[in-house]
Amino acid sequence: MKKSKNSRSGPRGPSQRQLRVGEVVRRAVTDMLMRGDLFDPDLEGRSIIVTEARPSPDLGEVKLYVSVLGGEGEQQVLEGLRRNAGQIRREAVSDLGLRLTPRLTFEIDSTFDRIDTTARMFADPHVQQDIAKDDD
Repeated sequence: MKKSKNSRSGPRGPSQRQLRVGEVVRRAVTDMLMRGDLFDPDLEGRSIIVTEARPSPDLGEVKLYVSVLGGEGEQQVLEGLRRNAGQIRREAVSDLGLRLTPRLTFEIDSTFDRIDTTARMFADPHVQQDIAKDDD
């Protein structure tokens, strides 16, 4: 008996369409932020990077992960982006040729913080000792 395509077990990753839409939205929002098209006191003079865009399976929402260079004022930047989400959606995303314009949500990307924590953990003498034992 042949298994159908939908009977796969386990979590599936994003589809090619989701990946494409995510990258196009990420670029469009990044370009808008780089040009300084938003006039908000919480965003002025800040270097904001959109590190990742994760569209929902139905492409109705795109979660954008942002990072602020220097790491200062992340919460203010996040509030500013959330306040201006409608304008960003209209100006950066509506012209992409999608059937529906996805709703945008913003989150701070904490990936770099986790990298630092992991590096400190591996530098710990106790962990180094355990790693050396496993290599023997």
